[in-house]
Amino acid sequence: MQTPAPVMCDVAGTQLTDEERTRLRHARVGGLILFARNFTDSAQLRALTAAIRAERADLLIAVDHEGGRVQRFRGDGFTTLPPMRALGELAARNEPLALVMAHAIGLVLAAELLAHGVDLSFAPVLDLDYGCSRAIGDRALCRDPHLLVRLAGALTDGMARAGMRCVGKHFPGHGFVEADSHVDMPRDERPLSDLLAEDAQPYRADALGARLGGVMPAHVIYPAVDAQPAGFSRRWLQEILRGELGYRGAIFSDDLSMQAATVAGDILARADAAWRAGCDMVLVCNRPREADDLLARWQPPENEGAHARIQALRGNFQRFPSPEALADDAEYQAARAQVCRFVAEAA
Repeated sequence: MQTPAPVMCDVAGTQLTDEERTRLRHARVGGLILFARNFTDSAQLRALTAAIRAERADLLIAVDHEGGRVQRFRGDGFTTLPPMRALGELAARNEPLALVMAHAIGLVLAAELLAHGVDLSFAPVLDLDYGCSRAIGDRALCRDPHLLVRLAGALTDGMARAGMRCVGKHFPGHGFVEADSHVDMPRDERPLSDLLAEDAQPYRADALGARLGGVMPAHVIYPAVDAQPAGFSRRWLQEILRGELGYRGAIFSDDLSMQAATVAGDILARADAAWRAGCDMVLVCNRPREADDLLARWQPPENEGAHARIQALRGNFQRFPSPEALADDAEYQAARAQVCRFVAEAA
């Protein structure tokens, strides 16, 4: 049985410190998430990911890089990506064109990250756009779950074309509640039948679920289903997501440092609750002391298949091994031109 390496942590700046190198070598660390603070330019980011690989070649390097306000790397080496709602608005006028554009955005997004040594983006957002969520807003594609599946499917295909799997979030849906789980404890009072008919539709294996490499559940409580937030709920993750919806890929917790996660207790209790509910990897962001505390105290039980599911998300760097490869790839260049025109026209 593979030893669990279920913790994804982060680093503070644009270069690794000695303390961070030690943390990354811990046997329980399996991944690293990057933020805007870790980026100044293309060469620096490439050097940082190379330094991370030099410490641990097996680490999964990830980032939240969706487009719009959640695009961590901007400027040198990276194309400005639109908020996902812009694709939904385009689809209302011209769905075939929106599907082409979604594929182009997915290709550009993934190609540029891979070229800089990043395995994975936590994208796309699959939350429905109810027009009320402070956390989601224009990160959502649209209100119609069936159109969302088509648009997100095209974006996912574009990412796969470059060599990257995708992670859909936030299961079963964060779009209906106004409260932001970063600072509040959202509660969605709807019955399970409504959630399955609307918000959870994209996660079905016969919709988009079979093409999702990973899923990230919401730090939202759905009291009609479970008293625990979805990310700490075996009912949501095992019985519904894997059982009823047929999902087979990896499951990541959302950041355990968020306010909504504290309902489960201290960092050890949060990680253990997420792991026992069915998460394959837990995220601890912006709290290095909490990450160290967790690594010192946590002895997670076996989670058969977790290592294989996480390793299946490693990026395929064959096509885009470096930033120089982007300049020589005609398909990428054409897709980038499409995206740039779209962003300019939408401005």
